[in-house]
Amino acid sequence: MHTNRTNWARAPWPTRLGVTGGVLGLLLTTAACGGDSGGGGGGAAADGGTTREDGPVSMRMSWWGSDTRHAATQELIDLYESENEGVTIEGDFTGFADYWDRLATGTAGGQAPCVMQQDTRYVREYADRNALLDLTPYIEDGTIDTSNLDENVAETGMVEDATYAIPTGVNAFSLVVDPQAYAAAGVELPDDSSWTWDEMVETAAQVTSATGGQVYGMQAMGLNGGDTNFEVYAREQGEALFDENGEIGFTQETLAEWWNIEKQASETGAEPPPSTTVEVFNGGVDQALVATGRGASGFWWTNELPALTAGAGTELQFMRFPTEAGDGETGMYLKPAMFWAVSSSCESPQEAAMLVDWLINSEDAVEIIKADRGLPVNTELRDQIAPTLDPAGQAAVSFVEEITPELQDPPALPPQGAGEVQAILQRYTEQILFDQISVEDAAEQFMSEVESAIA
Repeated sequence: MHTNRTNWARAPWPTRLGVTGGVLGLLLTTAACGGDSGGGGGGAAADGGTTREDGPVSMRMSWWGSDTRHAATQELIDLYESENEGVTIEGDFTGFADYWDRLATGTAGGQAPCVMQQDTRYVREYADRNALLDLTPYIEDGTIDTSNLDENVAETGMVEDATYAIPTGVNAFSLVVDPQAYAAAGVELPDDSSWTWDEMVETAAQVTSATGGQVYGMQAMGLNGGDTNFEVYAREQGEALFDENGEIGFTQETLAEWWNIEKQASETGAEPPPSTTVEVFNGGVDQALVATGRGASGFWWTNELPALTAGAGTELQFMRFPTEAGDGETGMYLKPAMFWAVSSSCESPQEAAMLVDWLINSEDAVEIIKADRGLPVNTELRDQIAPTLDPAGQAAVSFVEEITPELQDPPALPPQGAGEVQAILQRYTEQILFDQISVEDAAEQFMSEVESAIA
């Protein structure tokens, strides 16, 4: 049983860009008043709550993602409803940029979706606030079958000894490149087993120059997934974003070195001007440079390749992270693409657990979603669908299989407050790109803000 270690009035709910003013006051008030609704204590209920045997069951299910994911998930819902008479699921989806504000507000107000997509950044935060159902009893009684889950990530949704989230699949953060864009610019793609960060920036700048700025060599690395990008860089240096004790695991010098790479990319034209960089970032995966023919590369998750390819209309490919020494010893790791979790206030926890089990273990479900939420966490189903995937999906399977022996172990769930890191990093990255702050000052202030966030 998970115990509450957090005062609900201690801090506002985590959001992507933070909460201010009246909204902050509302979240604090509703959180303080409603923190124990739905059973609290991790919500490890002894019974199943309201089930279809009691009458019609209606649950809300939330997720973020591209248009491709939205359509596929609605198809999943339609299929599940057709196979489970008496169960109705209301889909609630948005882009990543707005998802966390909506989820935080709904959770604090007692209106959390029964089944929700979760992310590594936030699982511990929501679990510590008693907002997630402890799924351990449902695993132990067989409602959720975890026997075929990828052992690399099977336990990544655990907080202490309780499971609060089930991975949907696995992926890796990598560089996605458009080889035709490089070829058209007359620039040779580097060997990703031995290339350096300097080489990445230099070749990207060559693409921009050769095309007269019609195609940029790379998308800024400090905005889209910037915290993960830096984490990989820090792990290459033998450091970490957070250590095993939940403390900051990197030095100010390492952060400054990474930001200087970004600054160099901006100043040499390897990436677009800052105003364009921010506009592209705000457009999400559908407006990525490689997805719109305006760029030759960008850092993305392997599960995002199908959506990127659909927009690009051309074949894209993966490359490993560069390294400082060019020795191929990167800090890359396999990560749960995302998680399924259940709200502790869900009135039908047994039904919600059954839905989660179906989402990760159903042959029919995996045929619909394929690799959009990462390569299926159920390894038997992963092998089953691999031959049926489109070329982009098969490329993701092949790349992950190729690099897995080289990868480091995934990090533990980050500490409470870590969900703010992405927004803090984004803000300072933008200020650096717009010459509003020096790299050194940004690194110092970033360290201070992150320490406060996780205190």
